Amino acid sequence: MGTIKKYLPVKLIFGFIFQNESTFQKASPFIEKHFSKIDFESPAIPFTYTDYYLKEFGTDLKRKFISVEKLVNPADLYKIKIYSNKLEERLSQGSRRLINIDPGLLDLAKLILASTKDFSHRICLNKGIFAELTLFFKDKDYQALDWTYPDYRTEGYRAIFRQIRQIYAQQVKDL
Repeated sequence: MGTIKKYLPVKLIFGFIFQNESTFQKASPFIEKHFSKIDFESPAIPFTYTDYYLKEFGTDLKRKFISVEKLVNPADLYKIKIYSNKLEERLSQGSRRLINIDPGLLDLAKLILASTKDFSHRICLNKGIFAELTLFFKDKDYQALDWTYPDYRTEGYRAIFRQIRQIYAQQVKDL
């Protein structure tokens, strides 16, 4: 029988997809107020990997990633996803979303994303929220899995996650 051990808190990240930077600027203060100060913000990156959001958001979409300073309990991922969904609704115009907000957890070994969509490679957390191992860290870089989204496979995204991982490594060094 294995011994149950205490786990380290993890780094909370958010990926945003939006058309207008002003929508992101409206969302980020809610994240800071609810979770903690933003300690990393990527530049806006053109989001051209799928037309999944075309009808809802339009064209010329951008993606941005942030992380927050305060580390979180990984068991809270489902609550965080429920909050991000409510924030999307709050920032909507009528029934039309203006921003997609996807939370994730990053530690020294992996990046996990939350989803409301079930699939063969996703694990049910609670209240209709699922977790997906999206990237794992090996040989000094993030590695993709068969189901990893095409944009998360890119060097640009992996470089962002390596930067956030360095912040996290400093934070847990003294725990």
